[in-house]
This record gives sequence, structure tokens and C-alpha cells, in this order.
Amino acid sequence: MVKINKIYTRTGDDGTTGLAAGPRRLKYDLRVEAYGTVDEANCCIGMARLHTSELPLIDAMLMRMQNDFFDLGADLATPETGKDLGYEPLRITPAQVARVEADIDQLNAVIKPLKSFVLPGGSPASAALHLARTVTRRAERIIVQLAADAEEQVSPEAIRYANRASDFLFVAARALNDNGESDVLWVPGQNR
Repeated sequence: MVKINKIYTRTGDDGTTGLAAGPRRLKYDLRVEAYGTVDEANCCIGMARLHTSELPLIDAMLMRMQNDFFDLGADLATPETGKDLGYEPLRITPAQVARVEADIDQLNAVIKPLKSFVLPGGSPASAALHLARTVTRRAERIIVQLAADAEEQVSPEAIRYANRASDFLFVAARALNDNGESDVLWVPGQNR
């Protein structure tokens, strides 16, 4: 159980932050950037949820994703070292990835296929989810870059989850635009 008694510790005043298992990293370290960007995406989802309280199905899906994003952050903040931590670190599971895929399939089943790219916009909730999607894609790029470093360990499920999460956010944004009927479509070369 997480217990936070004090908000400031002064330990980060030297430009470092502690990972979940204790080691300190510079605040601009790629691992810190990865889980920080996941946190940023989570905040964007929270902003979108201000507009989804009357849509219980999608709101529940978004709430699950917000919780999963904390799991993803914990996964990224606890790199595999091979050392016994005295506890089992929280990792993204295949079941979490499968759940997001099921949510995508459920929402996408009633949405017409696209014939053009979608411009971010439409309803306020949709616009907010498009922002969350782009921040999630940035998080995914950072996670993949981190995983490419031979000295770093990143769970393959963490990468899969970030990828599916951005896909889900795109489909949910379309669902919140009257199942795609109110999508704002890109018209190539319209303003030439």
C-alpha cells in the first residue's frame, strides 16, 4: 500500500529523483522521461473525463486506463536488475493489453471505417482524447527508445500497452464524436 506523508523531501534539489527500488537518476534521464510522459498522458485522460461522466461505458474504460497508466509508470520506474527487491514489482500484464484490445473492438464495432485522416476536434471530450493520444504516442516513442538501450530493461508488455492505449484513445475519440459521424476529416490540399 502506498503511504505518502510528506510532499516535499528536498532529495530532488540536486536534480535527481529516486526510482521505485531506490536508485537515483537525473530528472532528465530517459526512464524518468518515459514514466513522466505516461503521467502527462494520464492527466490528459483526466481532463477528457470531465466530459464523459454521462457516458458510463467509455468513462469506465478511461478510468481503467488511468489506473493502468499508474501501473505502467510503476513498471517503468522499477527496472529489472536481477536483484531481490523483497517484493514483486508491479508489471503490465498480457491481460491488461488484452483488455484494452477488447475495449477497442467493442467501441470500433459500431464506427464506420475511415476514408480520410481525422483532424483532432469535434466534441470537447474527443478533442481532449486526441491530445491524450498524442501524448501517449510520445510516451510510447520514449519507452521504445529506452528499450533500445542495451543497459536498460523494459518489459515488452509495457511497450505493447502504450501502443494499444494510443489506439484505444483514437477509437474512443471517434466514439465520442457520435461514433465518427461528427469527426472532422482532413481534406488534402484544401487550402492551397
